[in-house]
Amino acid sequence: MIDQEKGYVVFTEEMKKTHTILVPNMLPMHFKLISRVLERSGYKMELLETSGPQIAETGLKYVHNDTCYPAILVIGQFIDALQSGRYDPDKVALILFQTGGGCRASNYIHLLRKALAKAGLGHVPVISLSLAGLEKHPGFRLTVPLMMKMMYGVLYGDLLMSLVNQCKPYELEKGSAQALADRWTERLAEEMSVRASYRRVRASYRPILDSFAALPMERREKVMVGVVGEIFVKYSPLGNNNLEQFLVDEGAEVVIPGLLDFCLYCVYNNLLDHKLYGMQKNVQFAYRIAYRYLVNKERDLIAAMASHGVFTPPTLFTHTIQLVQGTISMGVKMGEGWLLTAEMLELADKGVSNIVCTQPFGCLPNHICGKGMMKPIKAKNPDINIVAIDYDAGATRVNQENRLKLMLANAASKETRVPAGAAKAR
Repeated sequence: MIDQEKGYVVFTEEMKKTHTILVPNMLPMHFKLISRVLERSGYKMELLETSGPQIAETGLKYVHNDTCYPAILVIGQFIDALQSGRYDPDKVALILFQTGGGCRASNYIHLLRKALAKAGLGHVPVISLSLAGLEKHPGFRLTVPLMMKMMYGVLYGDLLMSLVNQCKPYELEKGSAQALADRWTERLAEEMSVRASYRRVRASYRPILDSFAALPMERREKVMVGVVGEIFVKYSPLGNNNLEQFLVDEGAEVVIPGLLDFCLYCVYNNLLDHKLYGMQKNVQFAYRIAYRYLVNKERDLIAAMASHGVFTPPTLFTHTIQLVQGTISMGVKMGEGWLLTAEMLELADKGVSNIVCTQPFGCLPNHICGKGMMKPIKAKNPDINIVAIDYDAGATRVNQENRLKLMLANAASKETRVPAGAAKAR
């Protein structure tokens, strides 16, 4: 029932005992770990892993076709699940991750509720998972210990994603890297559900790195391709037509900046609000603590990978900030904002000169900060090869893949990379 004061269906304390919370799938390993942390806190969580054309078709049925493509997919996946018969609509809630910014970060939840009402499911509660506290739900509370455990899931997820991408193109047994990551995901999720501490997280880095280094690999020449863009289509196989696997099948090694950088970007933007506009004065101390905390955790992860000596670690966020200075204003923060430009410069700085910029068609912030910034980025890096790929319900996969093949053909004639450490012949 809609709370008349709040204007939406509230997730109550009673619902915590009776309702299953469905989670949209953007980053399978990350979200599985985060879901397990929430389960340990007493919530019944289920990660949606459905795919196929019916997802977009369902979204288009209940959302205007000019709506942002990620919104169409997320809403379509939720309603497809509710109409599938697998769940009791009276015992299900939905959860949507929000950061408090523009675009999907704050507006999707209202689109989702309108779509649910149109589908006759307006009684289904939609939970806002937001550190900014955009909405209040008595049955769902984020405590500091819970948020720290969720951050451990982000750290583990970033590490596993990086290792899979660095091993997959060179593996002798197809699927071995992903299978190992899946086993680690289950193991880490179980460990985090029983006991979780940062000391244990740091201690786990070395065994994870050792296990991936032990995978049978062979030396092959590979083109390195970075992937940036709007956060959903950058990460989600549903949103980008399984882009990572396509690039690997075409002979590339994929490099994708981790989710932790986006978390740091969100926190850092609040510090910038105070510096640039005098805003957020009352909470600057908390944001500074959060920023230092996250940077230190990223520094620990980078140090663990660097000392191991086999795999290439991610770039420290503070260095990424330095790279973008003078290219785009730090006040540009709608959507992925200046981070999108920064990630392309970060990849170029690491020697990854081939970049796919994934964009929902018609997404103005991403067209400005992605496609619109290609010229100044190329001016600084003349050898860089960037292709912008639009994703929406009307875009054909064949056209997208043909453009990617052309990029790869151009890249193959210029540079290749042989694996270091883990990808040596065994």
